[in-house]
Amino acid sequence: MNTAYLSLGSNLGDRYEMLRDAIQLLRQQTGLEVSRLSSIYETDPVGYTEQAIFLNMVVEIKSELCAEEILFICLETEQTLGRIRQFRWGPRCIDLDILLFNDENIELEKLTVPHPRMHERGFVLFPLIELVPDGVHPLTGVPFGKYAEGQKEGVHIWKTFGGVDAFGRSEN
Repeated sequence: MNTAYLSLGSNLGDRYEMLRDAIQLLRQQTGLEVSRLSSIYETDPVGYTEQAIFLNMVVEIKSELCAEEILFICLETEQTLGRIRQFRWGPRCIDLDILLFNDENIELEKLTVPHPRMHERGFVLFPLIELVPDGVHPLTGVPFGKYAEGQKEGVHIWKTFGGVDAFGRSEN
């Protein structure tokens, strides 16, 4: 069984509804289980900053699928929810990225895991640390917490769930 961590983000439309719908679509996939969810964070945009504030979170999935198959599911989920890619780092109704796939290093034309910029992004690190508090970057061996130091600006918890995930299911 493979363990992967996906980053989800939205800054267009009903951001919360987009996250909820994306998770619902992931949960409907055969061979993929959404096992845990982080809190939801409200975060300032990175890269292109002249856009609305994001909601971001990380989900842990368990699956027999390979990383490329999970990437396909992520892209299909984005398309189903109406994502239009206008320009890099631009506004988006939904964005799903594979952050980690086991402890593997994957370098393919359309997929790089670990995500190449995850250690530079507080909006990814803080929700990821919730799920793997002692986690380390599989390539560098540096703890995620060390990377997160100094990246708290513009990252705020928006919604926590106290043992119940964002969408009403009890965590096991």
